[in-house]
Amino acid sequence: MRQRRAQRQLYLVENEAARQAHSKLDGCYVIRTDLPTEAASAQTVHERYRDLAQVEQGFRLCKTTHLELRPWVVTCEARTRGHALVVMLAYKIVRYLSRCWQSFDSEVLEALEALQQITLDPVQSAGYPAFQRVPTPRPALRQWLEMADIELSQTLPPLGIRVVTRKNISKSRK
Repeated sequence: MRQRRAQRQLYLVENEAARQAHSKLDGCYVIRTDLPTEAASAQTVHERYRDLAQVEQGFRLCKTTHLELRPWVVTCEARTRGHALVVMLAYKIVRYLSRCWQSFDSEVLEALEALQQITLDPVQSAGYPAFQRVPTPRPALRQWLEMADIELSQTLPPLGIRVVTRKNISKSRK
């Protein structure tokens, strides 16, 4: 029995013509759809498929970075829907800003962090807060604001309220 196995040989024969014909499709892919040709052309189907990459990027951005769709820290359905709505609106703003700032060599989140340097100067009159003045931003920041067509107000009323948008979740809720 062992002698028979030792006598067997395996040969690889390459069909060069078939290999070359197959290599013409390297890097290509096929998209199948049940849409009739009248409903959408092949080019339209291809473009919609390519748009999926942008949708996936949007969900990735919403789930991570500054938008943080997760973790869900709300308990009722209305609040969950409200949370998702706010995150989606924030994503729309990020998309708008990325289009406005595509000529700059920076990410939207980097620019937003830089814009956080704009602060309010309280102006007091007779010892009481009269208003808050918005100082003129540095040239780089001003350029980002102009490209996004954002005009800052020169003054704001004093609110006397400090708003904290990031809150640490207690360990018991994690």
